[in-house]
Amino acid sequence: MTSKKVVELFYDVASPYSWLGFEVICRYKNMWNIDLKFRPAFLGAVMKGSGNKSPTMVQKKVLYMDKDLNRLRDYFNVPMQHPADPIGVIFKKGSLSAMRFLTAVQEREGGNTKAEQVSRELFLRIWNEDKDITEPGSLSEAAVKAGLSESEIKELLELYTSPKMKDKLRSTTQDALDYGAFGLPLLVCHVNSKAEVFFGSDRFELMAHCIGEKWLGPQPEKAHPKL
Repeated sequence: MTSKKVVELFYDVASPYSWLGFEVICRYKNMWNIDLKFRPAFLGAVMKGSGNKSPTMVQKKVLYMDKDLNRLRDYFNVPMQHPADPIGVIFKKGSLSAMRFLTAVQEREGGNTKAEQVSRELFLRIWNEDKDITEPGSLSEAAVKAGLSESEIKELLELYTSPKMKDKLRSTTQDALDYGAFGLPLLVCHVNSKAEVFFGSDRFELMAHCIGEKWLGPQPEKAHPKL
């Protein structure tokens, strides 16, 4: 078997499109010959660093995104429900604390398993349950649902506000910007010593072509039930 191709996923739990991309690449991580690396980043800093503007500044974009996400929810089979105040959730409350917490989860584990579980619970809190992700108690609740122990959570609550985690999140976000990010999610596939960059949650077919894999749609288990 050829060596696994490294695929980096830069994402932020405040981004609904990040959730779609996150779930799809997780469905393929054991089907494709890839080494998936989660890269929790901060969307606010990506937007600022790239000079991008919020889509809320264009009313027609807001209206389109609302319809678009409803269609994608069904197509991707992700249980997304709009929060009562999505603009407030994304652009006012933000996700800085949550992304620092995820950075700490990954740092402590040294891998992806718990980061995947906690990420999913944080996505669910915002985009399904309309709950807070900014307070320590909220982060703890997500971690409990993800299966982390009381001692692990206590350690993470001490770690995620440390200068080390702040610097690591800042560095990861800068890596995304260096790859050319202007939003999230961003998938970076390393093929033949070259980085192939894909923005958004709707480039998987092209990405599969670039890494020599087969795209079976956003729900591959339906295409091949025995997988």
